[in-house]
Amino acid sequence: MIVDLPDTTTSQISKTLVKIREEGGVVALGRVLTLVIATAPDGAEEAIEAANDASREHPMRVIAVSRDPEESSGVPARLDAEIRVGGDAGASEVIVLRARGEAARNEESLVMGLLLSDAPVVVWWPGPAPAVPGESPLGRIAQRRITDASTQPDPQAALRALATSYRPGDADFAWTRLTLWRAQLAAVLDQPPYTPITGVRVTGAIDSPSTTPLAAWVRLQLDAPSTCVLTGADSGSHGGIHGVELERDGGTIELVREVPGIATLRQPGQPVHDVALPRRNLRDCLADELRRLDPDELYGEVITSGLAVLGDVQAEGVHA
Repeated sequence: MIVDLPDTTTSQISKTLVKIREEGGVVALGRVLTLVIATAPDGAEEAIEAANDASREHPMRVIAVSRDPEESSGVPARLDAEIRVGGDAGASEVIVLRARGEAARNEESLVMGLLLSDAPVVVWWPGPAPAVPGESPLGRIAQRRITDASTQPDPQAALRALATSYRPGDADFAWTRLTLWRAQLAAVLDQPPYTPITGVRVTGAIDSPSTTPLAAWVRLQLDAPSTCVLTGADSGSHGGIHGVELERDGGTIELVREVPGIATLRQPGQPVHDVALPRRNLRDCLADELRRLDPDELYGEVITSGLAVLGDVQAEGVHA
């Protein structure tokens, strides 16, 4: 069910939610958090769809704040809202706020009256994010703040900016997309022989910011010299992470994704294996981040210390 509320207020939205629950039997009991999605109008629906899918694992209230600062200048203040419940909202209830003019200038005041009482707040910026998410109006009211460096014009520059703006509770999908890679590498190194790793080489596409934190994580965990190589679009390789090579005295371990979704594992003296390593979609990344509401200390260490220890990143086949 979708209820439109043109030219409304947050008070009227709250009253309508109560009315819907009383008349339709739709309740918010069991909601474990409030997810605030701060997005431009053209990116709202994709983010809401991902949140609806993730809500089947994490029942929640979703508040999508859709605003365009450029269109908000010089226009009358107005707030249009849309409430979605039932089949149109997955296991959540969705409130879409479209603010213009003066109403769009203070995001915090837009959502404060709509947050679930005594429930954690998570803010997600699917597109452009504030320079310091933890000090933004929405970031200050949230326990977790999620960004996505891959959606920025320069993903590698966005990744470096995350290192300087980090506050406990921050997260970025560039790190979340590494979960399967980290699990597979940990499983490989948990098997004999247990000889030390003497060198690491991680390769990936320059437009994918996940390659660099993967190399930084391996560098921190293994304390071995690590090289991160980024390739351009004209190199003939597919996007995302391409592979990881781990050098040790007995030979080199290779985990290489030569085709999308499938990686090949080569180890000295062992048969070659194919491993499923698909690129994670928005729904999977969001659901993963919502599993924990405390700060991700490992991400904080990688983004603030690991990138610095990694040093310069090499570029191949990249033209200025």
